[in-house]
Amino acid sequence: MRIHFIAIGGSAMHNLAIALHHKGYLVTGSDDEIVEPSRSRLAQQGLLPRSYGWFPEKIMPEIDAIVLGMHARSDNPELRKAQAMGLKIFSYPEFLYEQTKDKLRVVIGGSHGKTTITSMIMHVLRVNGVSFDYMVGAQVEGFETMVGFSHDSKIAVFEGDEYLSSPTDPRPKFHLYHPHIGLLSGIAWDHINVFPTFENYVEQFREFVRLTEPGGTLFYYEGDPVLREIAAGQKHITTRGYTTHPYVLRDQITCLKTADSELPLKIFGEHNLQNISAAKAVCAALGLSGDRFYRAISTFSGASRRLEVLAANGTTTVFRDFAHSPSKLLATTKAVKQQFPDRKLVACMELHTFSSLKKEFLPHYKHCMKDADTPFVYFNPLTVEHKKLEPITEEMVFEGFAQPGLQVTTDSDELFLALSNSDWSNKNLLLMSSGNFDGKDLPEFARKIVEDHGK
Repeated sequence: MRIHFIAIGGSAMHNLAIALHHKGYLVTGSDDEIVEPSRSRLAQQGLLPRSYGWFPEKIMPEIDAIVLGMHARSDNPELRKAQAMGLKIFSYPEFLYEQTKDKLRVVIGGSHGKTTITSMIMHVLRVNGVSFDYMVGAQVEGFETMVGFSHDSKIAVFEGDEYLSSPTDPRPKFHLYHPHIGLLSGIAWDHINVFPTFENYVEQFREFVRLTEPGGTLFYYEGDPVLREIAAGQKHITTRGYTTHPYVLRDQITCLKTADSELPLKIFGEHNLQNISAAKAVCAALGLSGDRFYRAISTFSGASRRLEVLAANGTTTVFRDFAHSPSKLLATTKAVKQQFPDRKLVACMELHTFSSLKKEFLPHYKHCMKDADTPFVYFNPLTVEHKKLEPITEEMVFEGFAQPGLQVTTDSDELFLALSNSDWSNKNLLLMSSGNFDGKDLPEFARKIVEDHGK
């Protein structure tokens, strides 16, 4: 098949392009800007466009399908030509479904934890030699790309994002997958630019459940009252709740409590213990025994940018995390503080998403960094302007977070200079953002902190 990608440079899109290239498809693409790591990865596969921009002449009758990325606009000249020619046009999630419509589909949704749960399931299946297709929103150890297809697999495991499918399709992505096994980890209002009320946001998850294949199964976190209510009303599927996996903390190592032993883990945090219960339930539904699951999960080191250790020495660890919503900030800071109760926690959060930079949403962050001993919040006014939002002030952020001792800044250089000059004896640093603090080299910064302190 010949596939053309409009906006091939996106994080998800370039991974799908590479996956199809590996499957033997003829892949082409266009984009008006491609940044790292997409640029290097596409170049390595011979898929990087020769020139940036949109070129209608690339749209030819012999193309079997167009995959349209969110970065493109609805008036994109390549899209318009493809529409005029009557070519098949798929959004990213539509194409994933098309590739897996004859397979058993597992879809992991929820406002938080879905990337980690999906990564856990992928890791366990791979360790146990099970063939499967997949799509996940982060780089996972042992997998070259974030999307993968195989000819012999009978299972597909997808992370189910509730955001829009494409510039021409406003349906949430996870509505298009029609799972046989679905999972919802929790609901905390997000994407307020698309879902203006909490009720409207919750409705997307109700629809996800309604679109689960008849006779299928929904797993859900029992601690979420909204999910309990959604699950209680289902007739066409089986619903099963899960809770936090029993555990014990020994010498800064989290151990799972199983029927006959304590199993040391490479990850930590109560939210990850919930994620493990979720992954275990799905793997059991796929036929894996508890013993096979536990042996594999004990070697899971986490997904990229999910409580990722950037650098460490005997008294200091620097973590990077994707956390940006209130519920994620609360869970992540709590996890680090509980794991290292004898160390001070310095937590830095960047307001970067549309929701987080909207002044009406700031009060939702109230007390979400209460477990940090020294909390910082950074935002760039130019990002607010770029997203065409009403300006916010440092005072608005301070009032929204309502955090004693909170330091708010709009100068990333000033923030990182202050961090560099701090005394890191018996302290941890947690850097949280869906961005990168204006292009800061976070791994190098972390290395310098632990090396300078080690001296």
